[in-house]
Amino acid sequence: MKMTAAVVNGEKRDFELEEIELDAPKDNEVLIKLVATGVCHTDVAGQDGLTTPMPVVLGHEGAGIVEQVGAAVSSVKPGDKVILSFSYCGKCRNCLEGHPGMCEKFNDLNFAGPNFDGTHRMHKDRHDLSLFFGQSSFATYTVVDEHNIVKVPDDADVDLAYLGPLGCGLQTGSGSVLNYLKPEPGATIAIFGMGPVGLAAVLGAKVAGAKRIIVFDRKESKLAFAKEFGATDCYNSLQVNPEEVIKDIEPGGVDFSLDTTGVPAVAETAVHILRPAGEAVLVGIGGDLKLYMMTNLVAESKKVAGLVEGDAIPQKFIPEMIKYYQEGRFAFDKLIKVYDFKDLNQAMDDFKAGKVLKPVVKM
Repeated sequence: MKMTAAVVNGEKRDFELEEIELDAPKDNEVLIKLVATGVCHTDVAGQDGLTTPMPVVLGHEGAGIVEQVGAAVSSVKPGDKVILSFSYCGKCRNCLEGHPGMCEKFNDLNFAGPNFDGTHRMHKDRHDLSLFFGQSSFATYTVVDEHNIVKVPDDADVDLAYLGPLGCGLQTGSGSVLNYLKPEPGATIAIFGMGPVGLAAVLGAKVAGAKRIIVFDRKESKLAFAKEFGATDCYNSLQVNPEEVIKDIEPGGVDFSLDTTGVPAVAETAVHILRPAGEAVLVGIGGDLKLYMMTNLVAESKKVAGLVEGDAIPQKFIPEMIKYYQEGRFAFDKLIKVYDFKDLNQAMDDFKAGKVLKPVVKM
C-alpha cells in the first residue's frame, strides 16, 4: 500500500514527507493506522546519524488503531487501540527472565534497520528504508511485530493522541524508578535533568512513596513542573553545587540517584552524592565517564547501572502508567504539546531549543 512517511535522507537533514510503499504484514506482524507519535531525544540522535542507517523513517512513540493482523497474532484484533514500544526478541535469557529492555538483540532490532526477519517493509523508489525501534512511527501507517504492541485497556478514558510517549520516554523515567530501583517508602532519591524522562522519574518516585525527591535542572520552568509533580527539593544547578546541597540536606548521602542528562560531570556527581551502598542509574546518551574505582565505588559499596527503557515489560508497565494517570497520580499529559504531522520539523526545532517538553505529532 502507498502511505506518507517522514523520511530522513541524510545526517542532520530535515524530515521530508514523502509517499512510500508499505508491505503487508507477515504472520507475526500487525498493520497499524497511526494516530499520533511522540518526539524523543533518541529521534534527534537518529536524525543526526548516530543510530541507524539512512535513509530512515524515525519515530518510536507511536499510538494508533489496528487495521490488519497476521495469521499468528493473537494479542490484538482489528479496531483495537494500541501503543507502540520498543522491539525485543522474546526468546533470549533476559527476555525470558522479564527484562526485555536488556534483550540480547536489542540494538539489532531497534537500530540496525531491518525488520525481525532481516527484510524491510518500507520502500521508496524500490529502495529499502530503515526501520527504527521496530515501528518507524513518523508515518500514517506502519507494520510492526507483535512484540512492539501494547493494547490500550478498554476502560482507559484517555485521548489516544497523548499515549504514544508512554512507549519510550515516560516509560524510561518512571520505569527506572518503579521497576529497577524500587525505592521503599521513606527512601531518598536525587534526579538530574527535568526533561520528560526526569519528570517521569519524579512521578514514579512519588508513586513509590519516596520521602525526599531532590531534583536539579538549569531551567526554572522545568523545576516548577518537578515541584508540581511531587519533588520535595528543587535546585537550579546554575546557582548551586549539587554535591554541597546534598551534604547540607542529606549529610549521609541519598539512597538513589538518576542521571537523565548524559553529561559525564553530572553522572559523576550522581555517584558522589550516594550514601554507602547507594545506587546510581544512568539513562542519558553521553560520553566518557571517569570514576575512581576505590574511592568512588569499592570503598563504600556503591553501585552504578546503565539502563534502557526503564527495565519495563511494556505490555505490563504501560497499562500500569495509564492506571496511575486515571487515579490522578501520573499527570504526564501536562508535558505534551500537539503539532500537525506536516509541522514535524517545527516540532523537532522547538524540542531541540527547549521551547516544549514533549512534542507529539498528530497524523
